[in-house]
Amino acid sequence: MQTRMVGAVRDLTAAHPGETIVVVSHADTIKAAIADAMGTHLDHFQRIIVSTCSISAVVYGTEGTIVLTVNSTGDSLRALAPS
Repeated sequence: MQTRMVGAVRDLTAAHPGETIVVVSHADTIKAAIADAMGTHLDHFQRIIVSTCSISAVVYGTEGTIVLTVNSTGDSLRALAPS
């Protein structure tokens, strides 16, 4: 599952460089993608909380991956833009 999710995210980011991509899925699939972005082994992905209707944001760049937020449930998304 993690291999498929991460592969799909990488395909999307490669097809849309510099653009914002929205991925909607079930919590465990999102947690697996976040675990990969954080460099956390999949054995520990259950330590990540992803609530219903929450937002997690990751920047995939040429210099690496940055996890901006996980499980945000009410904050303004404007604050997520990296400076």
